[in-house]
Amino acid sequence: MKKVLFATTALIATAGMAAAEVSMSGYGRFGLDYNSANERVAGVSETNITSRLRLQFDMSTEADSGVGFNARFRLQSESRDGAVNGGAANGTTTANGARFGVTYGGLSVNVGNIIGAVENTPGLYTTGTRSAGTGIDGMGFHSIAIKSRTGTAWNWDAYSSGGTGVNGLEAIYSANGFTGHVSYSQRNGGTVLGTAGGEDRSAIMLTYSFSDFYVAASAQSSSVAANDITFVSAGGDFGNFGARIAYGSTDAADSVTLEGNMDIGAASNILVWVNSTDVAGTVTAADTADGTSFGINYQYDLGGGATFVAGYVDEADDDNQFQAGVYFSF
Repeated sequence: MKKVLFATTALIATAGMAAAEVSMSGYGRFGLDYNSANERVAGVSETNITSRLRLQFDMSTEADSGVGFNARFRLQSESRDGAVNGGAANGTTTANGARFGVTYGGLSVNVGNIIGAVENTPGLYTTGTRSAGTGIDGMGFHSIAIKSRTGTAWNWDAYSSGGTGVNGLEAIYSANGFTGHVSYSQRNGGTVLGTAGGEDRSAIMLTYSFSDFYVAASAQSSSVAANDITFVSAGGDFGNFGARIAYGSTDAADSVTLEGNMDIGAASNILVWVNSTDVAGTVTAADTADGTSFGINYQYDLGGGATFVAGYVDEADDDNQFQAGVYFSF
């Protein structure tokens, strides 16, 4: 009897696996990282190893009605910009919070560790670079045109690779070159019984793609006024050349980024960007985002999913960074 029960259980489990899809993907990156700002940090070298290994798990199934269900989570280990003994600030090994989704036709509804409408805006990050920024790990993503007084704001909802995420709700609809995205999150943390009390954020993104070009706009409204965001972008490809312009506005600063990239032969690409940021009100020495920053990123396709990457960033406060290494996907 036990053998019959075991066999039946095995068949049920096999049938369930056949009906669903489970896939694993990811990437590794490692290289040398120089950051002049580290000369002002005790016990940290200006030159270090930067690295990350990411495993991503995607699960999906489809009901008889055609409605799809999916989930995603990641495992990630990284060391960035001079981790001290694997300290949590720069060296971590984490599993993130899951995102769950329901799809039907061109509509997707996600909950949990959501993508976020502003985060999903085309033109927010650099075009086609392996880090979505400059160099191996983005080097602070100074090219992003959404600024606080001291640098890239990071005050919008986004999928978290190393944390639980915002535990929010979003809907994304795509059809005929048009994509609309709305997202909402409510943080806990208040002191009144029966209420969340934390910050809530509502955001919307609209984009239209035609041929090799796109235009996009997004906005976030928050119960914390400093986290209100307006962002617009446009970009496209012109044969072996590409260009992007992006504008972001917060209570702290207005920022503009211009970017150009060029394919060199069949395997290389070089990308250059410049960002100009005007901090609101009286500018002090603490307002390190005010001014002009620029960066250059070079990539060479080694084949087999591997890419050599090198990058340089000159920040608005005159600190500079350089990185070189290898990125490989699987």
